[in-house]
Amino acid sequence: MTAALSRDQMAWRAAQDLADGAYVNLGLGMPVLAASYAPDDRDIFFQSENGILGVGPLPAEGQGDRELVDAGSRVVTLRDGAAVFDSAASFAMIRGGHVDITILGAFQVAANGDLANWDAQVPNKGPLIGGAMDLAAGAKAVHVIMRHQTGDGGARLVEACTYPLTAAGIVKRVYTDLAVLDVGPDGFMVREIIPGLSRDDLAAATAAPLTFADDCRDLFAPDISVNKD
Repeated sequence: MTAALSRDQMAWRAAQDLADGAYVNLGLGMPVLAASYAPDDRDIFFQSENGILGVGPLPAEGQGDRELVDAGSRVVTLRDGAAVFDSAASFAMIRGGHVDITILGAFQVAANGDLANWDAQVPNKGPLIGGAMDLAAGAKAVHVIMRHQTGDGGARLVEACTYPLTAAGIVKRVYTDLAVLDVGPDGFMVREIIPGLSRDDLAAATAAPLTFADDCRDLFAPDISVNKD
């Protein structure tokens, strides 16, 4: 069986579905890696919720302006045509429906598209949902990148979330290390699956019914060494 995808390979696969001219917000963790793998022939504006539209490539190690950071405090650059604004304007953009797509991480996604991606109790901070709630409600489309299973083999794709919800019924597509799945009226539909993994094995790793698209195909990603697990 082909090995499960690495973090960067999942991010690469998600980036291939970003449309030319799109305004895209990337959540913390694996989703931010997608900015490094956007197709060269597409003009995509990456938005950071702390107030940047037009996040550019990461600077070289030790370079860059330490006062220019994204929402995850990574030092970033600005692409040509970028704009910098305050948090109020950023969330007006998000809540106003001007973000075409957001790619978020998750603890669980339910078969009806419910999203659970925040800790109800963060040590020393209490409940902390961050901007994910606004992004999930305001973006035109919500995609998720996450491991198919937890570290102890538990399912992350479930019939109903057991974690507190971020938003209900909003996830349209999920990219995991084993498959690409759409979320629709009939639950999870598998679009791509890593070579050598049987449909039965994928179903066994999922705590919700699966259907397989008529054109379901192998999930391939290039061999990416940067940040590779």
